[in-house]
Amino acid sequence: MSRVRVHNFSISLDGFATGEGQSLDTPFGHAGQRLHQWMFATRYARTELFGQSGGSEGVDDAIAERHGPGIGAEIMGSNKFGPPGWQDDPEWRGWWGENPPFHTPTFVLTHRPRSPIEMEGGTTFHFLEATPAEALEVAREAAAGQDVRIGGGPTVVRDFLAAGLVDHLHVVQVPILLGRGVRLWDGLEGLEQQYEVEVVSTPSGVTHLTFTR
Repeated sequence: MSRVRVHNFSISLDGFATGEGQSLDTPFGHAGQRLHQWMFATRYARTELFGQSGGSEGVDDAIAERHGPGIGAEIMGSNKFGPPGWQDDPEWRGWWGENPPFHTPTFVLTHRPRSPIEMEGGTTFHFLEATPAEALEVAREAAAGQDVRIGGGPTVVRDFLAAGLVDHLHVVQVPILLGRGVRLWDGLEGLEQQYEVEVVSTPSGVTHLTFTR
């Protein structure tokens, strides 16, 4: 059976994966882009996300680029797809422009489903009202034997972890304190007992924690 994976999921030292006050101008609230600067500096991000050259080619890059290979579908929460209230805007098509970086069927969990949106580059957004297990069943069928990636945000990742559905979890601890926002680990006491955990620190200052079932 295909695996369920989480990659490049950044959190602060105090466990927040997004800040408070998400809006159209601040997708990660008061955290800004501080949680993701480590990745934006890599060759992988500059090439795959921004269509640019250059970037670091060290350990951060080698780990970050594992995000894509073998993925046949993605599941994300409504707050990753858009700012609060996007469901009221029939023209909203996500944060990423006409060629989003997913290149697979992508399932958005929302209490207000709408018709699918086909984008450039192989991404089609599908909108589901479903439990984690139900969404995973649909995504696995679309993935056609490849793995399913849980893209976030923190509430969705936490729900899939709590349901015991995640096989591979890559969390990046960034040396900042946010103090408020949405935390990843709440309610997941003892989670590490279900996984083998590998920890790698890099010169950028971040710590990669990989949980493998």
